[in-house]
Amino acid sequence: MTKIYQSLELKDLEDKFDQLISQYQSVKNENSSLRTKQEVLVMEKTQLLEKTTQARTRVEAMITRLKEMEQGS
Repeated sequence: MTKIYQSLELKDLEDKFDQLISQYQSVKNENSSLRTKQEVLVMEKTQLLEKTTQARTRVEAMITRLKEMEQGS
């Protein structure tokens, strides 16, 4: 191999390596963003489940009171 060919091959490898590093950084950033979004969604889900439980408890209490009122009349 000539020195010019080796130099071009080395340059090609360097360019590919730089692209790989760039893609890695991009995927790493996307992964971080997705993890953050997932954490937010998990917290929102927890809050919604709590609100649903509270609403169910209130509705059940109202139904119980209505039944008691109905039986009392």
